[in-house]
Amino acid sequence: MRYFFDGKIEKNEEGYSIQVPFNVWEVCKQREEIQADIVLDNKIIHCVLLPQEKGNYVIQIDKNENLSVEMNAPHKILLHVNGSLIRMDQNSPYSFDKPIRKIDSMEVIIQPEDGLCGQACVAMLAGVTIAEVISVMDCREWQATMGRVISALNYYGIDHRDIIVYTEGKDVVLPKCCILMEKMGRYCHYLVHFDGKYYDSNLGLLEEYDTSKLLGYLEILV
Repeated sequence: MRYFFDGKIEKNEEGYSIQVPFNVWEVCKQREEIQADIVLDNKIIHCVLLPQEKGNYVIQIDKNENLSVEMNAPHKILLHVNGSLIRMDQNSPYSFDKPIRKIDSMEVIIQPEDGLCGQACVAMLAGVTIAEVISVMDCREWQATMGRVISALNYYGIDHRDIIVYTEGKDVVLPKCCILMEKMGRYCHYLVHFDGKYYDSNLGLLEEYDTSKLLGYLEILV
């Protein structure tokens, strides 16, 4: 999976570092040191993700790369992490060519209890119940990471971009359909944007949304 965000590059004794703006444990389902690549200034650079604490990571680039970019200034970063998804589509009756449904409308689903917003988003997109999605994802309250959500989308044949865009509260023009991530304490809250409206499993159907709360989004291809 790939992750797109603005990051500042800092020089250190080992080379260069960039702070990752999301919780790697939650999104990538990987721990310890992680091998990865970034695209910076149209150049592919090998790097490692080094853990700090509680899922926070820093990208470390070897000093031999001799980066010729401005330090401590924001740059567009495209991070690629291999093997960051849980496979749950091996026995799926669906595919991107034959999805569970064509997404041309949306019905809001209210989660029966807190911590099921990720499952609710998949249910709204797939047109199924939260109970079915819980069974497919094999996770309950507060367990639906973005990695599990993407794997569930794959199971239902719901096509999506392979890049999660992190906007971190900046102004953004959203695509027609996407899953929004907003920071909520230790967790992310997920909701669906479709055709100018917002489908929130807590609050129902919303006509407006404050994008300053937005951490990022994953575009759904419709």
